[in-house]
Amino acid sequence: MFAQTIAAAALVLPFAAQVLATSSCTRSYTVQAGDICDSISAAQNVSTYQLATVNSGIDSRCDNLTPGENLCLGYTGQDCTTTYVVKANDTCELITSAYSVNSTILYGNNPQINADCTNIYIGEVLCVGGTIQAPAAGAFIPATSIPATATAAVPVTTTYSSAAPTPTDDGDDDDLPWCDEL
Repeated sequence: MFAQTIAAAALVLPFAAQVLATSSCTRSYTVQAGDICDSISAAQNVSTYQLATVNSGIDSRCDNLTPGENLCLGYTGQDCTTTYVVKANDTCELITSAYSVNSTILYGNNPQINADCTNIYIGEVLCVGGTIQAPAAGAFIPATSIPATATAAVPVTTTYSSAAPTPTDDGDDDDLPWCDEL
């Protein structure tokens, strides 16, 4: 079994490398003194998730940015530029309503959000585009930590996952394309 797994990986790796090599950076940014992921994301209209995923060298606390460092902001076909900065008392329901996107699209573009939407934090930049544009989860899967923009006065739990949450059926049809009626 192990040998079959190694053989399968040996066949897949060249194709994965080819896909990565053909992805081109559509926008870039040069890190300035005092920058943090959320400030870059807000100023450059890129979700915090997308910034971290596209730049696998960014650590889970986003405290390893170096002035002068060049960051990619998005790849061709996976560059969400329609963003929203989370404010106090925001919920996923309020955000989806304000931007006329369904929860499937919101969670697809922001797979770090848990199923109950209880881990979004003030200052986090979310993709609120009308189609799924998020890059595939890469090496960046933050550990449980408080983001650099969160303050001690705000109770925040940020647990990220590379898996998109499973939407729940609340009886309405605004969460399509999840079809639950025949």
